[in-house]
Amino acid sequence: MTLHLLALLADPQLPKSAPSDSFWLPVDASVTTRNIDWVWDFLIWMSVLTALAIVVAMFHFVTKYRAKSRAANEHAEPSSEHNTALEIAWSVLPLFVVIALFVWGFKGFVDLRTPPKEAMELRANAQKWKWTFDYKCARGGLTDDTLHVPFDRPVRMVISSVDVLHALYIPSFRTKMDAVPGRYTDLWFQATKAGEYPIFCAEYCGTSHSDMLSRVVVHPPGEYETWLKGACEKADSLVGPERGKKLYTQQGCDTCHTLDGTPKIGPTWKGLWGKSESFADGSSHAVDENYIRESILDPSAKVVKGFAPSMPTYKGKLSDKDIDGLIEYIKTLQ
Repeated sequence: MTLHLLALLADPQLPKSAPSDSFWLPVDASVTTRNIDWVWDFLIWMSVLTALAIVVAMFHFVTKYRAKSRAANEHAEPSSEHNTALEIAWSVLPLFVVIALFVWGFKGFVDLRTPPKEAMELRANAQKWKWTFDYKCARGGLTDDTLHVPFDRPVRMVISSVDVLHALYIPSFRTKMDAVPGRYTDLWFQATKAGEYPIFCAEYCGTSHSDMLSRVVVHPPGEYETWLKGACEKADSLVGPERGKKLYTQQGCDTCHTLDGTPKIGPTWKGLWGKSESFADGSSHAVDENYIRESILDPSAKVVKGFAPSMPTYKGKLSDKDIDGLIEYIKTLQ
């Protein structure tokens, strides 16, 4: 957590939220922080006071029981070998503290893992190295690389991964959950402060793990519905190269494919259209509509020579309209 918070302070491109009231933690912007922050503070100050008490006791014992003069053959003051009352005290008193912490922690865990029945449901998708979030529109759906949520309304996030382990981590909401390939996980929160807050991946997922950043936008009362309606209409109206250009960053294509001619994890898109590609199996094929469509829906069918088969499938994630837009966008990159 510390490294991610340092990144938040150092990177000017990350969203800046309101100053935190806590010295140790980022701004608290969700009801899920209430069972965490005070336990954190209690543990910190209990540890500080305990450490001070130990240091003071050590200093006292070192000075009291030291050998006063070796030259005079004086011996250190003898110390007690056993004290039943003291041993009972330092065994029983911490036991009550540990039991109390367990009760408080377990209650907080249950609250954190039990979303309200009326919670709005959104989906979070993880892949190397991008977060995308799905919303329901009047006609079809909307995918965006920024999480938008309403103010003061419980939200349940259903999380999935298409490749490796990731973890959706929102420090200002004090919540984190792994994204596991082949299964669904979930978390919930209820934002209490409008604004923008950073999202990280908290599970090391490869070379660009530190670039897997996003943000959550908490809309003031009444504005979330307005944003969703406008975003759905705009997404539905985009066609051709404009749609493909938006999908290039929105779907994480930019993490593997460049537009300037330099190879990355995958081949560059510059000059790709019409090029004859050589594949790992020794065959070759001209880059046309059918090849691009097949590469999007079944990336392992034709793996370009010199590149690893690391691209996930977008089958079921992109519509025909989306694929057409990507094809048209690639055509413009000559």
